[in-house]
Amino acid sequence: MDFEIIGEIKQIETISRGSSIKMDTKNNQFPQFGLCLNNKGHPASLEVGKVYRVVPDDEATTHGYIRVIDESGKDYAYTVSRFYPLQLPIAVEKVLLSTL
Repeated sequence: MDFEIIGEIKQIETISRGSSIKMDTKNNQFPQFGLCLNNKGHPASLEVGKVYRVVPDDEATTHGYIRVIDESGKDYAYTVSRFYPLQLPIAVEKVLLSTL
């Protein structure tokens, strides 16, 4: 996988507080990616430090879960505390969306 550095990442905004993921109402956008912080109990499905694509799921969010496409290639709900939501520049999102 090749990447091209196109510039410094700026304007990173935390959109998660406490135990649930919040929608970024400023930009009306759900975080599209999450960084795995904990794979306890799921070592074959999640890799710590890896970025996963987030699938919007209001029902899961209501119960403290986040739905991601894991190593199986399918989307599953995991506790939100396992991930740090990432708000990335559009150029970076495009690259990740084409590879994940």
